[in-house]
Amino acid sequence: MIPTSFPDKSEIARLTAKMLLEIKAVHFNTKEPFTLASGLPSPTYIDCRKLISHPRIRSTLMDFMASSVMRDAGFEAFDNIAGGETAGIPFAALVAERLALPMSYVRKKPKGYGRNARIEGDMTAGQRVLLVEDMTTDGGSKLSFVDAIRDTGAQCAHTAVIFFYDIFPDTEKNLADHGVTLHYLCTWWDVLAEARASRAFDDETLTEIEAFLNAPREWQDAHQKK
Repeated sequence: MIPTSFPDKSEIARLTAKMLLEIKAVHFNTKEPFTLASGLPSPTYIDCRKLISHPRIRSTLMDFMASSVMRDAGFEAFDNIAGGETAGIPFAALVAERLALPMSYVRKKPKGYGRNARIEGDMTAGQRVLLVEDMTTDGGSKLSFVDAIRDTGAQCAHTAVIFFYDIFPDTEKNLADHGVTLHYLCTWWDVLAEARASRAFDDETLTEIEAFLNAPREWQDAHQKK
């Protein structure tokens, strides 16, 4: 069913943050920081993949995403919804269902046999494709997926995610320089505000998290293991 209600962006952000906290997709640990894929430490970690196991929350967030991209990009703006391997695939399928559009997905790299394809499903030249993922940090992986989509002759000028870090200043600019607009439901700032309102973590932890969000590179440098 195509969503017909369009909640205010700030309310979408608050409710998304509340849902992520409710299912414990948000993890804060200032004493023993997490190690990111980059090898750098972080006191924050978010697991959006947990959302697929919570149908009421999953359904609500996909309604939010579908209505947000229609409102911001246009009601007839897309011909195909593409998920990024692997976390973006279920969310792309759910958004495609809501918008009554074809769905495809993009591999991180060619599969190495058969057609050696990066695109699975039908995607044709000239189609306007929305790239869907669970989250983005600095936007780097999105550019690779966008380029793979464009290599088919299709267009990709928009990407939508559930969660955007919003702590690295060049992310949206880098995407914009590549001709891509970012759509998202909530950020770390929304999660921090909701965590404070709900007292989901103690004040000391939240103060340290805020310090990290305000200066992530400096925090990482200070907590990097020697």
